[in-house]
Amino acid sequence: MRRIGIMGGTFDPIHNGHIAVGRQAYQEYSLEEVWFMPSGHPPHKRDHAVTDAEDRCEMTKLAIRDYPYFRFSDFEVKRQGNTYTAQTLTLLNEQYPDSRFFFIIGADSLFEIENWYMPERIMAQAVLLVAGRAYSRASRSLDDQILYLRERYHSEIYRLHLEEMDVASVRLRRMAAEGQNLRPYVPTAVWEYIKTHHLYEERQD
Repeated sequence: MRRIGIMGGTFDPIHNGHIAVGRQAYQEYSLEEVWFMPSGHPPHKRDHAVTDAEDRCEMTKLAIRDYPYFRFSDFEVKRQGNTYTAQTLTLLNEQYPDSRFFFIIGADSLFEIENWYMPERIMAQAVLLVAGRAYSRASRSLDDQILYLRERYHSEIYRLHLEEMDVASVRLRRMAAEGQNLRPYVPTAVWEYIKTHHLYEERQD
């Protein structure tokens, strides 16, 4: 079975934290590839306007182009309507029966996953790899949350061990709207794309 990592997200914009997590997953869990898969119409992102998919895809391609084990995937953006992780994993497993998928998420998502659409299907169809990030609303530790979900859903969930990075896309959008330099936080090619296409200049979310 091929061991394939899936890095999902809006990537609005993709940043150095995403790249670091993808590299760690590849190295720590002996993955053959990591697919960066921008989301199409994520139902949980309705609180702000999501940048056009074409721009998010182009930034993702630029960010990963120097890593031979990273792949760009338009699997979600080309689907119509809301895109749910459970459905995506079902389709991936049907289309690639020779692959074992490792779904890479942040700790915040692990604490929220029971509120996602059909969480039992998500955890039945992929190994979860979790990048530890501070999550102020958590009532238990990350290790306790992993143990709880493993026991309740008979799932495979493992931690990614890397230094936490204080960077988030929502903060970068605000910085760009204020005219600040994003170069310390995003790959150079991504920053050049943002400036050239005047992205986020009026964003205040």
